[in-house]
Amino acid sequence: MLNATSVEPEGRVPLSKDEERILSEIEQQLYESDPRLAREVSETTIYTDALHRLKWSIFGFVGGVALMVVTLSTSYLLAFVGFLGMLGSALVLERSIRRLGKAGLEQGRRSQKTASIRDALGSTRQKMRERFERGESGRN
Repeated sequence: MLNATSVEPEGRVPLSKDEERILSEIEQQLYESDPRLAREVSETTIYTDALHRLKWSIFGFVGGVALMVVTLSTSYLLAFVGFLGMLGSALVLERSIRRLGKAGLEQGRRSQKTASIRDALGSTRQKMRERFERGESGRN
């Protein structure tokens, strides 16, 4: 039976020392027997595929819009192809977001690539704020 004190705040039950030792032995055996599989398993999550589709569908949507806008005045057929690409990408985008759910989107936000982009935009935003504040103080 579980004690109320043995449950972590997030609702997870901690592993015993024996369970931790067994898991580390299994992990070590996996690294020794197939390092490529071990690396792939450690880097892959249940949300990886949906995040990958989400990124490509965004690129497809933007590409479809660009194709539609550029070719609308010259060829209605190519503009329609762009529209179909945009529509297909929007459907894949919607499905990917549904598959990800709230937990998957949070994981995507926490990924290192997203964090580096957020940091870059944050520093740019901070620089713009500082310039604006200097401009305001210089006018007074």
